[in-house]
Amino acid sequence: MRGSRFSDEQIIGVLREADAGAATTELCRHHGISPATFYNWNARFGGMRVNDARRLRQLEGENGKLKQLLAESALDNHVLRELLRKNG
Repeated sequence: MRGSRFSDEQIIGVLREADAGAATTELCRHHGISPATFYNWNARFGGMRVNDARRLRQLEGENGKLKQLLAESALDNHVLRELLRKNG
């Protein structure tokens, strides 16, 4: 998956410009983004501050690691149950 060209801080800066009264079309043209991207950013980061966005990114990473650990644990349990069923 391709990463964003913009950091969370830059995205929040663009959203703050819009909150300050800049026209959405002009803002999108100036920053080189589509209006759909702007509205997706607004849905995700609207009302956040920079430290909130950093914390969100950190929690998303931690959540991904925990999901991976859970999947590995479930796979180990499945393999062990299959071995017990064959030996028992």
